[in-house]
Amino acid sequence: MSLLNLYLPLQRALDNTRIADGIAPLLIRLYLAPVLIQAGWNKFNHFDDTVAWFGNPDWGLGLPFPVLMASLAIAAELGGACLMLIGLATRWVAIPLMITMLVAAFTAHWQNGWLAIADASSWLADGTLFLNESVMAAPEKLAAANYLLKEHGNYDWLTSSGKFVILNNGIEFAATYFVMLLVLFFTGGGRFTSVDYFLARHFMKNAK
Repeated sequence: MSLLNLYLPLQRALDNTRIADGIAPLLIRLYLAPVLIQAGWNKFNHFDDTVAWFGNPDWGLGLPFPVLMASLAIAAELGGACLMLIGLATRWVAIPLMITMLVAAFTAHWQNGWLAIADASSWLADGTLFLNESVMAAPEKLAAANYLLKEHGNYDWLTSSGKFVILNNGIEFAATYFVMLLVLFFTGGGRFTSVDYFLARHFMKNAK
């Protein structure tokens, strides 16, 4: 059997799965939408604090026009994610959401490197590009915190829901969400799984 004779039936079998290619963007939407809705709701529910954080150059992001910027972020995350959830205007709402992720990555997280959780054993914490002294110091701090909790607290109860970690607040989550949004920008909401798909079918049918 030649390599071509082996390849062709396997490729045809893979091609047959494309009938369900809307599942992947559906799952991305279902994963992203609640995360973004929660982020937008938190900003909206604490609007004054959000504006102060956006605008303050000392302990915040130092962005210009903080009221406008906060409002745009809320509209993108809360409104855009609600549309994304049902797959309506998916590619359009992905654009402002990608911009929001880039702003977050470069203003709030970039100085902390890649890692969201401080893990000194990660190769992403020990390279010249992502070197972060606070990450490398995390094991000593975590060991000290665990020691104090074991000596003076109910350690078993405190760790019953999971072990303690040190937050690093790097770009990891913002970058991951950006990539997922970029995928949705190119794929759309998904065949058979989004409002966009059925609207497109309706308008294409009427255009003939």
